[in-house]
Parts: sequence; structure tokens; C-alpha cells
Amino acid sequence: MKNSLLAIAFLALLSSCNNSTKNKTAMQSSPEINTNVHFEQDSINKKISVYFGESLFTNYLYVQDYYKPVLHPLITQSGQSLTRGYPIDPQQNERVDHPHHVGYWMNYGDVNGFDFWNHSDAIAADKKDGYGTIFPVSYKADESKSQLSIVTEWKAPDGTVLIEEHTDFVFSQIETHRLIDRTSTLHAKENVSLTDNKEGFLGIRVSRALEHPSKKPEIFTDANGIPSEVKVLNNDGVTGEYLSSEGIKGEAVWGTRAKWVALNGIQNDEAVAITIYDHPENIGYPTFWHARGYGLFAANPLGQKVFSKGDLELNAALKKGESLTFKYRVMVSNGAKVDQNTANQFTY
Repeated sequence: MKNSLLAIAFLALLSSCNNSTKNKTAMQSSPEINTNVHFEQDSINKKISVYFGESLFTNYLYVQDYYKPVLHPLITQSGQSLTRGYPIDPQQNERVDHPHHVGYWMNYGDVNGFDFWNHSDAIAADKKDGYGTIFPVSYKADESKSQLSIVTEWKAPDGTVLIEEHTDFVFSQIETHRLIDRTSTLHAKENVSLTDNKEGFLGIRVSRALEHPSKKPEIFTDANGIPSEVKVLNNDGVTGEYLSSEGIKGEAVWGTRAKWVALNGIQNDEAVAITIYDHPENIGYPTFWHARGYGLFAANPLGQKVFSKGDLELNAALKKGESLTFKYRVMVSNGAKVDQNTANQFTY
């Protein structure tokens, strides 16, 4: 058994199980922890696939088309993809708005004045000088630790490296819950400002079934004043509902703070869920949630002004040589709804 993975995935269960008899009983059943992770590297297609045994979980994609590395898709233990297919693998009846929402990613809307969050092929060529890119410079897959380690560079449009990001992904599976534990340290290669901005930070664009049913079209404007229309579609099979650690449900989660948020729904007649956990050591903990009903599910600790309606503001800054670390857990579940009790078992 891999001790490093157990420390991450299992100690969370131990801490929560000390709080209730019900959880103690569950703990005594010794849930199986799957550390049989292996990686397949494909340099031609610029991807690293992550498997539990023979079952694909996700792909780490670093193609130029998305201007940032992403994990796509996120697949349950039962084989269901919980991320939107578009623009990588468009599916019938799904939305095609916000082309920069690709799988699972991490970036930000204002780094030294450059927008990393909204960059996509939809940006006109004469506007590209306002947008940054993130691409790997090295990676290492360590199956003994179920760990994928990546070094990326956050570049300004002129090629200046503003941030060197060192990220470790650790993958595990406990029964029908697949977990990604991410530790990302941003090393400033220049003086860096992360100016308060709602466009961030850790994001997932979810499948159509996990969206909230929409009743009217909406237009969302990004920090650069560019509008995106979200149209009303057929709501058949659209069953998503957010649930936060504070007990808030549905689209009311947007702009609130919480230690975690779970997004539950029914897809292909099965209960499925994605849960994102903030870490107590992160700046701005507990994070604000930039979680929209149309399918954007994001944690943003840095964009406090808009979420607090002007009461708070967080402008983070790093001098050249300084660093800032973020830790997040993403849990992909199937077979049963993730309620407060289940979510709390996997919290930090």
C-alpha cells in the first residue's frame, strides 16, 4: 500500500470519523482504497492518460488549442463523463458558450493586467495582447505514488514568464469516489499582482445533466466587458443541484463562502456528483464560489469584491522569488447522492 496516498486520502476519513458514531461504524468497514493507478503518455497528441487499472479516469491535456493545460474528461467509476464535451468532444444537446471553459483547469483573470481565464480561439487576433497562456515545460509520472508532477509557465503575451507553477496531482479511489488531490505552488519569476477579479480560479465545466434547469436566457459579461449569452435549452434530463458545507442549495451558492461544494445530479439514470474542497491553508479560506447554474463550477478565493458586493477586496501580490501555494481536492462520485455526511468524510 502506498503510504503517501494513504496519508492524503485516508486521514481525511479518520478525522471526520472521530466526530460521530455513525462515521466510526462506517470506518470499521475498511473501505477499499484503490491505488492501482497507471499513466499512459502520448507525446504526439500531447496528453497523459490516468487509469485505475484498465478504467480511464481522465487525461491531462496540454495542447496549444486551449491556452492552458486541462484535465478532461472526469469519468466516474461507473464510466460516466461528468465534464462538458465541448470544445474537445462536443455532445448532442450540450451548451457551446464560454469556449474557455474546458474540463478542469486552474488560472486567473488578472495577472499583471493580463487575462489568463478567458483566453480561447474566440478572442480576436488584435485582442490577443491582453491574454496570457500557460504551458508545461516538464512533467513526471510516478506510479509508485499515484502522482503526476507538472511544471508550467504562465506567460505574458510577449513571452515573459510571470509565474512558474509546480503542481502535483495525486489520484486515488475509495469505493465509488475518485479523488484528485492537487497542490500547486506559484513561483513569481517577476513581480506579480493577482488583482481582485471574479474570473477564476479553480474551475470545472460540467456535463449537461449536472446543470441547473434554466428558465430564461442570460448574458454574462467578463472582466474585459465581453458578453457571453447562455441560451435556454430543453431541460429534459437536467437535474443538477449545488450543496455547500454551509447548507446552501442550488444557484444560491454563487457568491457565498464554503469549505466545500457538492454538485449532485442524475445522469443516465444514475446518481452522480462532483465535489470541490478548499484547503484550510489556502489564501482567502473558506473560498468564495463562482458556481453558475449553466455549468461553470469554480472556487475563487481571490475575487472577493464582486462576491461580497464591494464589502471585501483581496489584491494578492508576489515579489520576484516569492511563492504562493494552493491545495484543492476534487471528488468524482457515482451511485449515491453526496450529502453533508458523505462530503464531510472527505474534507481536509
